[in-house]
Amino acid sequence: LSAGVCCCCAALRPRYKRLVDNIFPEDPKDGLVKADMEKLTFYAVSAPEKLDRIGAYLAERLTRDVARHRYGYVLIAMEALDQLLMACHSQSIKPFVESFLHMVAKLLESGEPKLQVLGTNSFVKFANIEEDTPSYHRRYDFFVSRFSAMCHSCDPDPEIQNEIRIAGIRGIQGVVRKAVNDELRATIWEPQHMDKIVPSLLFNMQKIEDIDSRIGPPSSPTVGGKEENPSVLAENCFRELLGRATYGNMNNSVRPVFAHLDHHRLWDPNEFAVSCFKIIMYSIQAQYSHHVIQEILGHLDVRKRDSPRVRAGIIQVLLEAVAIAAKGSIGPTVLEVFNTLLKHLRISVDFELSDRRGSSESATLSISSKESDERIVQNAIIQTIGFFGSNLPDYQRSEIMMFIMSKVPVLGTTSQSLDPSNLGDLGTRRIQIMLLRSLLMVTSGYKATTISNALPAPFLDPLLSPSLMEDSELRQLVLEILHNLIDRHDNRAKLRGIRIIPDVSDLKIKRDKISRQDVSFMKKHGQQLYRHIYLGCKEEDNVQKNFELLFTSLALTTIELANEEVVIDLIRLAIALQDLAIINEDNLPVFNRCGVMALVAAYLNFLSQMIAVPAFCQHVSKVIETRSVEAAYFLPETIFKDKCNLPKSLEKDEKDLFFLTNKIAESLGGSGYNVERLSVPYVPQVTDEDRLSRRKSIVDTVSLQVDILSGTSIEDKVDNTEEITFEALKKAIDNNGLEEQEKEKRRLVIEKFQKAPFEEIAAQCETKANLLHDRLAQILELTIRPPPSPSGAMTITSGHAHYHSVPVYEMKFPDLCVY
Repeated sequence: LSAGVCCCCAALRPRYKRLVDNIFPEDPKDGLVKADMEKLTFYAVSAPEKLDRIGAYLAERLTRDVARHRYGYVLIAMEALDQLLMACHSQSIKPFVESFLHMVAKLLESGEPKLQVLGTNSFVKFANIEEDTPSYHRRYDFFVSRFSAMCHSCDPDPEIQNEIRIAGIRGIQGVVRKAVNDELRATIWEPQHMDKIVPSLLFNMQKIEDIDSRIGPPSSPTVGGKEENPSVLAENCFRELLGRATYGNMNNSVRPVFAHLDHHRLWDPNEFAVSCFKIIMYSIQAQYSHHVIQEILGHLDVRKRDSPRVRAGIIQVLLEAVAIAAKGSIGPTVLEVFNTLLKHLRISVDFELSDRRGSSESATLSISSKESDERIVQNAIIQTIGFFGSNLPDYQRSEIMMFIMSKVPVLGTTSQSLDPSNLGDLGTRRIQIMLLRSLLMVTSGYKATTISNALPAPFLDPLLSPSLMEDSELRQLVLEILHNLIDRHDNRAKLRGIRIIPDVSDLKIKRDKISRQDVSFMKKHGQQLYRHIYLGCKEEDNVQKNFELLFTSLALTTIELANEEVVIDLIRLAIALQDLAIINEDNLPVFNRCGVMALVAAYLNFLSQMIAVPAFCQHVSKVIETRSVEAAYFLPETIFKDKCNLPKSLEKDEKDLFFLTNKIAESLGGSGYNVERLSVPYVPQVTDEDRLSRRKSIVDTVSLQVDILSGTSIEDKVDNTEEITFEALKKAIDNNGLEEQEKEKRRLVIEKFQKAPFEEIAAQCETKANLLHDRLAQILELTIRPPPSPSGAMTITSGHAHYHSVPVYEMKFPDLCVY
């Protein structure tokens, strides 16, 4: 009777339950009953409205079997679910999926590793199924959390630990694929999900043995044995995740990387951080590269108070990211990159100097270590600036050159963005050198069509300002930057090293015909270049490298910018440098004077062969031969030796040792050159830069006895200073007696401005103004005597007048007092 009742109850059960029960054998070792599984599948496809009930019943049985540890039946239930998922694609599958995900969650929550792996494999199969309609209510929060936890498995058994971590990574990969392909894919990119997914992948990527294997563009997914490596699998998943990121969710996928690197202190050493960001830059779409760069810059700002090595590690990562981004789209972050880096350069210098000021003698070792660490930061910044700038297109590179140059602090000014007021002289010099080194790297390889594009006036003026500083390294950097910009045919390497070149044709110099734009540039700015070369030769701290760079500057100017007029100006400059060394009004050391003489010899030898005037070449060769016998220290091969015996004095009267203006004029005049201007000595102009420099005034460098209008050379100068008395000055101030003289002066000035070259006019005006200043000071010293009593109105101290309470002299000589 009982058997009959049971049979009757079984017959009354719903058909879908009977079909589900039939797929389970009496012994779970026999596996799924395939014939009954085919019946269940046919029934589900024929009656899709029953899918939700089939799923619910399977979930009920699976829950019961998991609780009773009947894992064989659990495996059969999951296999049946997988087959039903693959076979059914109707809209009614949505409720069935909910039951399926509920069963997967039950398996993942269990503490049995085999069930966790089983649930993960089922979820991955589900993730690969493309659903016909989107799901507007399904969320994967639990699966993200659970799979992320599995990625951090610490099971004592290494094999089980590896198996669970692989399952976790595959689960994350399945979640990403399913969520991204879904219509509501934005949910997976929320910060609460990315903060779990990304660190889980990075945690497993750290275990990779060969870091270099991950450097480069995305590789194809690995198969076989490598797929079982959690590190390789995590990397592939990370690449896939970044490759699916779009404009709106790029930042959310990158920021957790910084948190992970900070938490695990992976910036120092930063090999793993560099490899991570290489993967990021190669995996994301090229147009989103600037987002990553912005995030790195932002993190650098956040960590600006960290140790120097941490900041250097972040900057190194930025360099690698920029190196990849510069090949594609960088976006609007170009100036932001440079501005942020320059700001951190200033911060690093400030830290270095503050440590030095706050250190005691007992802590010298630790402080020197901190300084060296800050130098690492500074060098990393310079490399990043230089590499980034050198990879930009020309139109952007010129803007960056202007931008960096505007940041170079100049002593005596307060308009610079990197204010040096709080750094002192040492800090200002450090920033100047580092910015110029950055600019040197940016200008490397820059080829402008015209020199005016490479050296516009707003860039040339501030660039040449540091060349007047009393620092040989600054002047060297400025000259090297000029070489990068002037040398458009890569001739600089052929001119390296100052020497007497026997045959210039062996160098195979490349040059083009001088364009009109270059001729116009030299007319406008040629005097600036000559002036800075001239003044650069007068610095007492010049070493061999300075003279080598000055020679290269003259040679490159000759190759790239010299027409007949410029050749004459360069010869005038060379003769002026020779006179500078002979007369020695600046009391230069013997080495410097010999170095200038050697520079002039090397350059005139090069110039004479470049313009190929036989008589000129003969004169230069004769002087060089004479020097090699009688004064070898006037030649670069001798004076720049490591051990050169310098003479005690340079009082040489033999004209054969010097290049003579009349000989040069005679040789060039016979070849059609206009040599009239050779008779006018070169005098550098006085500019506002002299007030910004820390060197002695240029007024002191120009002899007050040079009369520009006379046209005589330095050898033929005469002392034409007239005797000036107090009566003469008083008479000159009287306007009634100057009417005729003023008319004559106006006529002479008009005639001079009509006929004389511009540079001579400017130089004369500056010289005359300074001459008047010195003469008035002499008059005041010689003629005005302070009264013996305290009521005197004026005292003289070092040529300057100081006025007291009784204005006696002001009443007698008001014009003089105003002056």
